[in-house]
Amino acid sequence: MKKDTVASKESTDLRARAEEKIREQAALLNNAHDAIIVRDMEDGIIYWNKGAAYLYGWTAEEAIGKNAVELLYQEISPALTDAQKSVLERDEWSGELHQVAKGGKELIVESHWTLMRSRKGRPKSILTINTDITGRQMLEAQFLRAQRTESIGRLAGGIAHDLNNMMTPIMLSLQMLREKLTDDKSRRLIDVLEKNAQRSTDLIKQVMSFSRGVEGERETLLIGDLITEIENIVKETFPRSIEIITHIPADLWSVAGDATQLHQVLMNLCVNARDAMPEGGILSISAGNAFVDEEFSYTNIDARVGPYTVITVSDTGTGIPPGILDKIFEPFFTTKEVGKGTGLGLSTSITIVKSHGGFIDVHSKAGVGTTFNIYLPAIKAGTQKEEPEPRIRSEEHSGKGEAILVIDDEAPILETTRTTLQTNGYRVITASNGVEAVSLYAQNRDEVKAVLLDMMMPFMDGPACIRALRQINPGIKIIAVSGQSEKDRFSKIPERVNVFLSKPYTAETLLKTIHEIQASA
Repeated sequence: MKKDTVASKESTDLRARAEEKIREQAALLNNAHDAIIVRDMEDGIIYWNKGAAYLYGWTAEEAIGKNAVELLYQEISPALTDAQKSVLERDEWSGELHQVAKGGKELIVESHWTLMRSRKGRPKSILTINTDITGRQMLEAQFLRAQRTESIGRLAGGIAHDLNNMMTPIMLSLQMLREKLTDDKSRRLIDVLEKNAQRSTDLIKQVMSFSRGVEGERETLLIGDLITEIENIVKETFPRSIEIITHIPADLWSVAGDATQLHQVLMNLCVNARDAMPEGGILSISAGNAFVDEEFSYTNIDARVGPYTVITVSDTGTGIPPGILDKIFEPFFTTKEVGKGTGLGLSTSITIVKSHGGFIDVHSKAGVGTTFNIYLPAIKAGTQKEEPEPRIRSEEHSGKGEAILVIDDEAPILETTRTTLQTNGYRVITASNGVEAVSLYAQNRDEVKAVLLDMMMPFMDGPACIRALRQINPGIKIIAVSGQSEKDRFSKIPERVNVFLSKPYTAETLLKTIHEIQASA
């Protein structure tokens, strides 16, 4: 009798210790940061820890008993099929899965599956441990996209430089042809040439803006005024089948930016939205204040902690398929028909936004629509608007026999520049490289009033030539010319450059620049 009592007591103690151990293990599982889920062989959820509730948004009471596949997946992906097959064949599986949380939020998880068996070795349940890697994956994708974009940008910049050299003599020649050919037929042909030359120049500028970044005057802007301007334009020009909705809160923060560039960004997005709604729809433009915290900044490599003004452009159009969403900001990428788009709109837009210290966040679903959120660092200040400079007629820039030294290794540019300046009253001395230029300037230093210098030349490049010229005359007036947007690089040259002129330039711009540099003497 005594032995039975002792045995019973020992059995009770063992059961109590086992139950305590189970409770301790359950507590550990429940407090784990990872989502731990157990489901039976019919995919019914039988265990759901607090980590799962935090990650997916459903409580244990809401999730237990539900079908795991129906609850967590929008579709049966190849990765999910592989997981289901592998865990039965090899008792475990590890990999990445795309899932959804409560409310439809998309997640990427690093998932580990383990097959649990009964004492007789039969499959009993599947233990799943999921780690959220959505933010990490987003940052990796952004980093790879940035690398890809940088490589394409370097290539595009080189091509644009060559195109600028080709366009410069064309732009200069058209002005001279207009003065010589005055009959109506010739003027009509010149108008066509000028229009297409300008379109080509604008396209090159877009490439340069993407490849080298954009510069511009920064002033305090009221985003509400900018949105109102865009609203007026799209209401006048977009089809009536597209409804325009705007929302501008009264307490909207200001930003420091270039109004023309930000106007271009919004118009690019609105035009894309219009094209995504051929049968009509709703285009919404709104703005709001937001504070980017440290947690949010981890989701975007360009985000910084601080206050932002957020402009949102959304449409109810065709949406962007997931397979191309990470490519839309690459230059020359477009889904439009040949001749309908250059593929530079979004790449230029994101370059502009980044130059303002901001970033763009995009969400899209095929068949539902697209939303672009433009984050711009916010300030709190009033508007500052400058009066536009009056336009000066090119004939007011004519010379009076002053000598100009023109240096360029491109013969067509050298010839058309010489002819343009001579036609407008200047005397021209030309050199095809830096070595020749230094020699000619040394012989004519008392006569030369300004130097027009290409920064990329053989034998002696622009910076070296500038140093040599300033050794001869520290007060020499120099106009630096380049087919690449490298103003910042030139500003670091120890010897001062008076003016930077970007190729291609018109005869009016060239004459105006020379006139101003002489007037500053």
